[in-house]
Amino acid sequence: MTADSFDTLLDRLSLRIERRDTTFRRSVSPAERYFFSSRFLTTGESYSSLHYQFRLGISTISLIVRDTCNAIWAELHEEFIPQPNRQKWLEIEEKFREVCQFPHCIGAVDGKHVRILKPQRSGSKFYNYKKYFSIVLMAIADAQYRFVAVDVGAYGRTNDSMVFKNSFIGRSVYNQNFDFPPPEPLPGTDAPPLPYVLVADEAFKMSGNLLKLYASRGLDISKRTFNYRLTRARRMVECTFGLLVAKWRILTTFINLKVETVDEVVKAAVVLHNFLRSKEPVIMEPIPEDSRMASITTFGPRSSVAVASMQDSFANYFRSDTGRVDWQDHYV
Repeated sequence: MTADSFDTLLDRLSLRIERRDTTFRRSVSPAERYFFSSRFLTTGESYSSLHYQFRLGISTISLIVRDTCNAIWAELHEEFIPQPNRQKWLEIEEKFREVCQFPHCIGAVDGKHVRILKPQRSGSKFYNYKKYFSIVLMAIADAQYRFVAVDVGAYGRTNDSMVFKNSFIGRSVYNQNFDFPPPEPLPGTDAPPLPYVLVADEAFKMSGNLLKLYASRGLDISKRTFNYRLTRARRMVECTFGLLVAKWRILTTFINLKVETVDEVVKAAVVLHNFLRSKEPVIMEPIPEDSRMASITTFGPRSSVAVASMQDSFANYFRSDTGRVDWQDHYV
């Protein structure tokens, strides 16, 4: 981050992470506490490595990192990952329409595994299909590579359909607890109203506000066009994960911490990502989708007739004169 961003963040965190000097020892200053923690997040170095670099005890560094990550989340999340309201969803939809040419899209959702070392006495709870131990980061991203909502901490071994269903995001989507805008006709049409939707891949069960790809077999030109257009919108969450991991390298390693501390570290990295996206220039060019975090697997189509009809309505719109884009036939 830039020096200005570092100073701004330090000013906001100082009161939360400041400690008093005593007659027995001098406390670690807020600037040092945040520097150690950001070093840990950006490099993924072990506490032992930081211990030799900065001549602080390993137990001291572990307490500093945990307390600072808690302070970062507490200070920033209400401003940079607030509970989205109807106006916020409409602003996100406008940006998706501008960048991805996908109307009524209010976010892209996906889940990634964060690698950890096996927690003691955890059995196989965290052992996933990739043959390592992990927790799951579930997130909705907008078209500016920012996180709109996150859920951290699901067991890596949990059935993939249950990870999303039991997460804060999944419950809010399927139970319609998010304040989504009411259905409206697609732009330039007088067709029946269609809901505002999140876009996802095959790992998610479709609902009235969640749209996913058609199965890959036996697709006609309309369905292939739909899959192409939805993939262009869904790549935003993949790029967001890629940017997150590129800056906070702790997420590329096996994190050797207590599970509760891992959750705090991941939440701190996510909210710092949004903080920096708002403070520093946003790159709105295509970004490689290799986030180096494993995606959750699929569990097959389970769509009702009504939801499948909504999928067909979007597909027909993307082939119509009103909804098509000039280059789509070249890629389909």
